[in-house]
Amino acid sequence: MRPVRLRPAISRSAAEERLQGMSIKQPFEKVVEEHGRTVLRVCRALLASHDADDAWSETFLSAMRGYPELPETANVEAWLVTIAHRKAIDVLRSRKRQPVPVEEVTEAPATHGVPDADDADDGLWHAVRALPGRQRQAVAYHYVAGLPYAEIAQIIGGSTDAARRAAADGISNLRKNYPGGGPS
Repeated sequence: MRPVRLRPAISRSAAEERLQGMSIKQPFEKVVEEHGRTVLRVCRALLASHDADDAWSETFLSAMRGYPELPETANVEAWLVTIAHRKAIDVLRSRKRQPVPVEEVTEAPATHGVPDADDADDGLWHAVRALPGRQRQAVAYHYVAGLPYAEIAQIIGGSTDAARRAAADGISNLRKNYPGGGPS
């Protein structure tokens, strides 16, 4: 029978040294305390003061949800800065979608660019409506909505080149069939 070797007991200081060498995830409250100012500086660099405070809060709410799955070896500060940057971009994007205040609201709705509206371009809309389906869609999506041909191809089906060709054919037909639509 083989003799059993017993490990010698380690001293308390040696055990503490081992624990210090290991990375133990700190409580989330400590993370907020340690990195809160850095995150706020990132938010304030990109946003107005009141928006920065909201982005800071959103950053830590999002981080609190993901913190348990964060690896212990992760760079917490870089992770938080990335979240803050993305939250700031979200705020900037949402601001672009908000209505802009005006001094006076017009009484009648605008009819510019609306098919069947009584304006001088009524004939143009009839000419566009007379185009074959794919040409009409390609012309509308590219020249009215401003979409690139790659996106148009995804919407109406086919390749980017086919969408470009449909739009070119549509414009060619409009030049032939719309009065005053001659070569430009």
